[in-house]
Amino acid sequence: MRLVATHPCWALGFEDEVWWSRLALPYLHAWTDAEVGVRLVEQTLAATDPEPKALACSGLLVRGREPAADAVWLRFVAGRPVSGITTQFLVWCCERLAAAGKTALLLVWDNASWQLSREVRHWLRDHNQQVKQTGRGVRLLSCFLPTKSPWLNPNEPHWTHAKRAVVEPARVLTASELADRVCAYFGCPHEDPLTMAENVA
Repeated sequence: MRLVATHPCWALGFEDEVWWSRLALPYLHAWTDAEVGVRLVEQTLAATDPEPKALACSGLLVRGREPAADAVWLRFVAGRPVSGITTQFLVWCCERLAAAGKTALLLVWDNASWQLSREVRHWLRDHNQQVKQTGRGVRLLSCFLPTKSPWLNPNEPHWTHAKRAVVEPARVLTASELADRVCAYFGCPHEDPLTMAENVA
């Protein structure tokens, strides 16, 4: 991380995936007047509700030169996070970083199975070779966190605070409302969800 600070064209990013539940209520605590306190109501979904119970999301915390310059980039996922979604998310991040004049991303992430997969490892190798050969694009320097150490990823407290901020006490949010609230909390646009192409038989 100290090395990134000496290269103005490099970026430091912490990648993580998170699920945003439409039903599960986050743990909340606050000092409030007993007469105006917020009461969370346990919710259930109607059997006819076609929307998912939870939304998966890939996020990258891009560290700025000072903490106030940190930014969170989000892409929701249609389905669950898998290797193909991870590579799509990294392509999108690299495009944004290249547009900002960056040439490399020190990518810190955990040991999720879809990030350690052969597909992602091969994609990273091919991507970096292409950047080296063409001289265009953003190289990815992958650094894995120790196994079972999620607290080392600074995204974790961001997710906790965001879940408390977007909760609706007395009704179930639609998937679109939930995604809009999450994006508004982080001050980022609500992009189209990442999707995997269905296999054609």
